Amino acid sequence: MSMRRENRVAAIQFLYMWAANTPGNLHDEIRSFFERQERPRDFFSFAEELVLGVIDHVEEIDGTIRKYARNWDFNRIARIDLAILRLAVFELRFRSDIPPIVSINEAIDLAKAFSIPDAKRFINGILDQYKQEIDRPMREPSAGGLS
Repeated sequence: MSMRRENRVAAIQFLYMWAANTPGNLHDEIRSFFERQERPRDFFSFAEELVLGVIDHVEEIDGTIRKYARNWDFNRIARIDLAILRLAVFELRFRSDIPPIVSINEAIDLAKAFSIPDAKRFINGILDQYKQEIDRPMREPSAGGLS
């Protein structure tokens, strides 16, 4: 598994945990979570960036998910699927250093690994609609890096 994939896995694990039980001190909980992993904490710097980015922009991200999850009650989205969607929408919206197609493919692969079989179609459907709003090349990072 690639380093970025391992970081995304750790990020969705934390986001899943965060959605289920919001910690009182986010930074202490992040530090503790990544220190308990099998790799050194600095290995997960990308995951920490993703987690903090998602949490900083969660209302906007959730608004995007609600917009495209037509005919689906937001509160009924499985927490693991929501964590995957939040991560992917964050990357698509705020991480222009990551090609959109990579974020979408990673989200689908994470859904295959951590959710039920139909989740990949649900997640792909939302992300496929959202990518139409993105005004940058799908297969390459933007020159500006982070948005």
